[in-house]
Amino acid sequence: DVQLVESGGGSVQIGGSLRLSCDVSRYTYSGYCMGWFRQAAGKEREGVAVIDAHDITTYADPVKGRFTLSKDNAKNTLYLQMDSLKPGDTAMYLCATISGPCSLAVAALWADYWGQGTQVTVS
Repeated sequence: DVQLVESGGGSVQIGGSLRLSCDVSRYTYSGYCMGWFRQAAGKEREGVAVIDAHDITTYADPVKGRFTLSKDNAKNTLYLQMDSLKPGDTAMYLCATISGPCSLAVAALWADYWGQGTQVTVS
């Protein structure tokens, strides 16, 4: 089975930075869509950013200009650099492979493999 393992979460002060990693095994994701999602307590899961087969990234409005999604195909690793963090960014962050349209609007519907998540707390 495909396995995704997130890491890099933690507690950070307002305005701080974190870099999340998503290690992907048993899946050659170069040429496919992948994304980061988050789910805050009591809220629905929302898409944060996706990267398509041409390395074109799309970001949700709340994180534009603050978060940067990148990937290292040689390491099969997806990254999310998060800067200028706000309390509203507090959530469980999950990465996923996406087998359908690489669009934030529908990415969660087409996600087929998920990691277990890494908690980010900003205070």
